[in-house]
Amino acid sequence: MFTVSLSLGALIYTLSACALIFGLWLYYDFRDRGLYETQRRRTIFHCIRCDKLYSARAGTETCPCPRCGFRNERLQF
Repeated sequence: MFTVSLSLGALIYTLSACALIFGLWLYYDFRDRGLYETQRRRTIFHCIRCDKLYSARAGTETCPCPRCGFRNERLQF
């Protein structure tokens, strides 16, 4: 029969809890980084007809205004 001392059991429990917390931390860090990158990579547009600022996916050169439908070029700085 295999017996585990109390100190060895506590060490195994502590290490497994730390590994679980570290794994969850890595998972949520990578997930949030991916969500942030999709929000960050947006193109900003300014409607010259109704003066509204809006955004669209990255790589879009022209986009219709959601308020008035006028096609605008992307905003360049």
